[in-house]
Amino acid sequence: MEKMVNQDSLKKYYSGKKVFITGHTGFKGSWLSLWLKILGAQIKGFALAPEYSGGLYEQANPFSPVLDVIADIRNKEKLTSEILSFQPDFIFHLAAQPLVRRSYRMPAETFDVNVTGTANLLEAVNALQNKCTVIIITTDKVYLNKEQDILYTEEDALGGYDPYSASKACTELTVSAFRNSFFNTNDYPHHQKAIATARAGNVIGGGDFSEDRLVPDIIRAIVAKRDVELRSPASVRPWQHVLEPLGGYLLLGGLLHDDIQYSGAYNFGPEKEDHLTVQQLVEEAITILGMGQWKNTGDINQPHEAGILKLSIEKAKRTLGWQPKLNARKAIGLTMNWYKNAKNQVADFSTKQIIDYMQK
Repeated sequence: MEKMVNQDSLKKYYSGKKVFITGHTGFKGSWLSLWLKILGAQIKGFALAPEYSGGLYEQANPFSPVLDVIADIRNKEKLTSEILSFQPDFIFHLAAQPLVRRSYRMPAETFDVNVTGTANLLEAVNALQNKCTVIIITTDKVYLNKEQDILYTEEDALGGYDPYSASKACTELTVSAFRNSFFNTNDYPHHQKAIATARAGNVIGGGDFSEDRLVPDIIRAIVAKRDVELRSPASVRPWQHVLEPLGGYLLLGGLLHDDIQYSGAYNFGPEKEDHLTVQQLVEEAITILGMGQWKNTGDINQPHEAGILKLSIEKAKRTLGWQPKLNARKAIGLTMNWYKNAKNQVADFSTKQIIDYMQK
């Protein structure tokens, strides 16, 4: 099957359509919002205010003030009201507490946001009268991690050592329960609601200034002329540029809107040779930037994080015709290029990166 993440195919799905995005102020949500604007969609966002300054949401905000809702997905009445008044054709649910280390500090809140927030969204979808396709973004960390050199498939057992990972596994179960109970695929002609979940690997790209994430840590350290501190340099992750999974989400949403057979769960990650250690990614970034160095600050008493995690992307390749366009080196290069060159032209620079990606 040919690659379909290009401008013409995606415009066919989204041009003139109403798309509701939760988490639109975050790193992935702001890139997705900008991409959908390029495709000609009418977009409405629902999220907390951004946690950091200088990001893509602030610099390239594609929303009209009326359709830029700053609110908490735990506010069920507000969320329901905003969805029902908009009557979206598509919903992309990215709002979440997305950080492992923060989940140790705020475990109950992590479950509340990630699980109850998703249930609030799906209950609102159940009240919609129009046809709607919903893509719920979870994570590669939903799997019961055996800390072995294996590629997890969508059929593998769910788990979660830490509160964040467990909350996202619970999110998957929540989606499954709503699909079975209210949006059963056998009854699709009646309810017209199609639901899928997307499990992406570790995402890098320009405009991310979050705490406890590797690329922002690299940039902050180099700007401050200090060593990049690595807690776990030998940890292996499925790194990918942000446009890779977003292209997968958009493709999945478009296909699912036309055909309920695409309902289900999908992994989006790199090819198996592009699963890198933290040290390999940092050294490649330092080489591209031409400056910086790193040091190991690991502590045996630090909170547990997975040592090795790899994804199989065979289902997305086989079923959707999706595949990565960027190897690890190109993904890191595109990311570092943004931080070096976007500066005062963030909207134009980011738009060009999206259009260039679609043309690959």
